[in-house]
Amino acid sequence: MTVRPRRRDAAGTTGTAGTPPGPAVRALGQLALGGVLLSAGAGHLTALREEFQAQVPSWLPADPDHVVVASGVVELALGAALVGVWRQPARGVVGALAAAFFVAVFPGNVAQLTERRDAFGLDSDAKRAVRLLFQPLLVGGALAATDGTQTLRRLRSGR
Repeated sequence: MTVRPRRRDAAGTTGTAGTPPGPAVRALGQLALGGVLLSAGAGHLTALREEFQAQVPSWLPADPDHVVVASGVVELALGAALVGVWRQPARGVVGALAAAFFVAVFPGNVAQLTERRDAFGLDSDAKRAVRLLFQPLLVGGALAATDGTQTLRRLRSGR
């Protein structure tokens, strides 16, 4: 078993906090996120279609069913890419796209709260509000699992 050397933080203490996740942890995270997106995408197109319509904001000038189908197709594509793409820089780009998707759908999650729409067992404002706290974790998880932030920095700098 390999033991990671302990680093001293700003306070002078040692530990592994603040160190990036290892390759195995990133790979598991990427696979898990890909599986979640594949499952959600399939749900958008089948049995959970009506539930997902509750997340389409009323102010969006589009048919809620079309939005659900389109987002389901995007989720399936992102999920398949996360499960199938492992070489950089493509892996990081896929992670960044998944993170951007999670940011793009966030207004729908906010609308579910502000418009008090019940779906997926989120039948109270408290439950809907707690759900919002998980969206940044999805964004960060997509970037961390794929090394998306570093990949985008390297691509931008031409390295």
